[in-house]
Amino acid sequence: MIKRRISNKVFIGKTAIGGDASISVQSMTKTDTRDAKATINQIKELEECGCDIIRCAVPDMEAAKALKTIKKGIKIPLIADIHFDYRLALEALDSGVDGLRLNPGNITEKDKVALVVKAAKERQVPIRIGVNFGSLPLDLDTSLSLPKKMVEAAMRHVRILEALDFNLIKISLKAFDVPTTVEAYRLMAKKVVYPLHIGITESGTPRQGMIRSSVGIGILLNEGLGDTLRVSLTGHPREEVYAGFEILKSLNLREHGPSLVSCPTCGRTEVDVVSLAGAVEAYLSKLKKPLKVAIMGCIVNGPGEAKDADIGVACGKGKAVLFKKGLQMRTVAEADILNELIKEIEGMVG
Repeated sequence: MIKRRISNKVFIGKTAIGGDASISVQSMTKTDTRDAKATINQIKELEECGCDIIRCAVPDMEAAKALKTIKKGIKIPLIADIHFDYRLALEALDSGVDGLRLNPGNITEKDKVALVVKAAKERQVPIRIGVNFGSLPLDLDTSLSLPKKMVEAAMRHVRILEALDFNLIKISLKAFDVPTTVEAYRLMAKKVVYPLHIGITESGTPRQGMIRSSVGIGILLNEGLGDTLRVSLTGHPREEVYAGFEILKSLNLREHGPSLVSCPTCGRTEVDVVSLAGAVEAYLSKLKKPLKVAIMGCIVNGPGEAKDADIGVACGKGKAVLFKKGLQMRTVAEADILNELIKEIEGMVG
């Protein structure tokens, strides 16, 4: 059982972050925020995947104003990602966003920072301080390690908000390098009780990025660190959502839809398990109910290795044994494996 770090609870819209809340999965739109229709359509795709929170880049005032339309067209909480310009933050708040990703230290005039914080506080909108290893202040102590520099950069922003009596704070400290990221979060967790948004920045394409992100995020989660996460991938954001939930499911931290257990295949395999597993995975992606489904390549180890699966098949030469909870039900012909398995699953999910 993983013992999670105790953190303050904040709310992004109606979604709780930190405290005893479930770890949430976030993504970020890849559309031009100024194109409200395209952005809404992409967010709806992510809502279907189960995405908990979405973030939009706000590069200019046109994008900030578009947030009002976007907010009305979606169901999940919306975070505005803003850098430097306090006017964009104020407009985003007026547009009804549920959260800001904003480093107050990047707004050079204190009175302008105070205006943003006052507006956020009135609306009870949290601010995420997001530190990236590639854009650290140049005046940090050069003797510090990179993780310590990241933490000090974040603490500068934290102190600004705290001085304005604002504590609806989340923090992220992201790097491409996994050990650097992990160490930065470990250090930060000892300094504050604010919730942590975790992830590995610029992790790459889905093929490489999922591995890098899974290692980094997995280490942190296993140590009890992390209240919300994003898997940052160069690809469609729905892949980020799928990956995020799979990471949580692998550590038994959250249930979300079915899980597929499939063997790697070997020389004993006499059925096209690769194609079968792919077809089953595509079917399961449309389901919401937690369910463990197994696709095993042979009778030798199949039912035993997947005995805790709710439903599964163990394939043989031209046929497969259908089993539930490790108990054999019946034998089906190879041509009928997929249809028979889907029929059983549909009966289980109602």
